[in-house]
Formats: sequence, structure tokens, C-alpha cells
Amino acid sequence: MQQIKELLKTVGFVVIFALFLLLLRQYVFTPVIVKGDSMDPTLHDGERVIALKNTEIERFDIITFEAPDEEGKNYIKRVIGLPGDRVAYQNDTLYINGQAYDEPYLDEFKAAVTDGFPLTSDFDMSLFGVEVIPEGQVLVLGDNRRISKDSRQLGLIDESTILGDVKFVFWPIADFGMLGKD
Repeated sequence: MQQIKELLKTVGFVVIFALFLLLLRQYVFTPVIVKGDSMDPTLHDGERVIALKNTEIERFDIITFEAPDEEGKNYIKRVIGLPGDRVAYQNDTLYINGQAYDEPYLDEFKAAVTDGFPLTSDFDMSLFGVEVIPEGQVLVLGDNRRISKDSRQLGLIDESTILGDVKFVFWPIADFGMLGKD
């Protein structure tokens, strides 16, 4: 009889713990696998990351969102423009509302460019047919600008499709740690 009680306690604990993890997964975070090279050098193909749900998205956060061009697929990109922003690239420099911004996460790739072409081609808000980013939308770019499929091809991203704010790399162990904005 004592063994049955202990077994029931153990099963009860496992069930409650599994339910707790399921609720965390549903409402607090989601694990994501990076697919492709569009976020190099910040994130690499095959890395596993944690995205926090229900967080306030800020400029330069890395987010995962539902792909607007392919059912059942998600993308990981960096938020460059927020609602109300006027974003432009000119001579490989980011301008937001007329102010130049450094992007230290691009330094490695910019240093490697030797063909005379910019890492990020020139564009402005006319690409999206608006003067400023509308409420409820964001502009996203991949860090590997030359190959990334991002807002330049997909258009502005609806905030309602954002699944999480990528904050942490947990695999491979060599890359384990928090992600910064630089």
C-alpha cells in the first residue's frame, strides 16, 4: 500500500510539473531553431534560441514572427523601425527620423565587404508606399543584409504576427548566453 501511495505522489508530481512547463511554453516563452544564414553573424543556422512572449518590442530587438509569404513558416529578424519612424539607408548608414545610427552587430560583415558594394543597399520609406511606419507594424531586417529576406521584400510586418522576442541562445553550448542589441 505504501508503494502505491509513493507511486501516486510521484506520478502526481510529474503531471503537475509537465503542466507547469506546458503553461510556461504556451504563455511565457517558445524555443526556436534558427534556419538559414540571414541573421549571421549574430545567429547561426541550427542554433536554438528562446523567445519571450508578451514582451514590449524595442528597436534592435531580434524577433520571431509568422512568415507573411509562407504558411506555417516563421522568420527571425531584427526590428529596425517602429510605428511612427521614418527609416532610410544611404551609403550603408541607417537613418531613423533623420538621425544616423550605429549598428555594431554589422561591423564584422562590413569589414569583410571588399567588392565596393554596400552591405545594405540604399532604400527609404517609398519602398513601402508610406512616409512613416504605420501603427501596428514594424520594419525588420536580417543582419546578413545581402541575402536576407526581410521587410525589403516582405513589406512591413504586422505586430500581431510577432511570436516572441529572442533573448537567449541555449544551443550549441559554445554560444550559450543572452543576446544583446549590439
